[in-house]
Amino acid sequence: MALLNFRKREKPGTPSVNGQVEAFLRDYSIEVMPRTAEKVEDFRELLPAGTRVYIAHIEGTPIEDMVATAKRVNAEGYKVMPHFPARIIKDQKTLADWIARYQGEADVDQALLLAGGVTEPHGDFHSSMQLLESGEFDKAGFKRLHVAGHPEGNRDIDPDGSMKNVEDALRWKQKFSETTDAEMALATQFAFDAKPIIAWADNLAAAGITLPIHIGIAGPAKLQTLIKFAIACGVGPSLKVLQKRAMDVTKLLLPYEPTEVIAELAAHKAANPDFNITNVHFFPLGGIKTNATWAIENGGTSTVPANQQG
Repeated sequence: MALLNFRKREKPGTPSVNGQVEAFLRDYSIEVMPRTAEKVEDFRELLPAGTRVYIAHIEGTPIEDMVATAKRVNAEGYKVMPHFPARIIKDQKTLADWIARYQGEADVDQALLLAGGVTEPHGDFHSSMQLLESGEFDKAGFKRLHVAGHPEGNRDIDPDGSMKNVEDALRWKQKFSETTDAEMALATQFAFDAKPIIAWADNLAAAGITLPIHIGIAGPAKLQTLIKFAIACGVGPSLKVLQKRAMDVTKLLLPYEPTEVIAELAAHKAANPDFNITNVHFFPLGGIKTNATWAIENGGTSTVPANQQG
């Protein structure tokens, strides 16, 4: 059990690396959209080989653009996990068509299922549970299915500010995970404060929800950008971390970096190896290259880009 936060150097002249952070960042994932992926000339210059790349499906994005992005990212050697937002999928026929396109054109066998950020459903689906119940992913032989987690609740699901409906849904998904051949995990909304994250994860474990957690972390970005996204996404208690930083004139103009929250979670994981947060999932709100560069500088051997690996 690692209790001391030793730092090491990979080779002379390289920055020191926190060994706990290096371990915690191993097999991290990152989220892109078709328009942000277009700005990256070659993902192999930024991401470790085999990194899981989520492709966010925003309302109005044609499925053709989503599949083309998935095909390109897959061709560069990465595991592609497209979003399937229930509320923008018209019906089961459309769902089956999307799955067939991803599978046939981009060799996709994993997906993130979520309700989606629109208020009114476009058709028959309004929740990720309905997508799971459709049986289409199991029929297609998908190997991995992720569902959303909300460390600070979700006002769309629980308008009263409680966690009741969110927790009921997680219990349902836990039971479903025991009936599907696909590996399942929770991919969460981003948060900025480690203590509430740890408490939430521990509460899930105590409630018998054993799905591995891929914790959402906002990548480096301007403070104003993060506050805007945090408010829009309903991030709750940990928003105070950003607001407190905004009141510090010495930090106001400096870009936010996830160094502190990652280090605290990494130390907790090192001291508690059975802790149910298994992976980091980055939301590159300040840009993919900026996020990947931070990971490379802080992750040691765990984050070496594919084109630099021996």
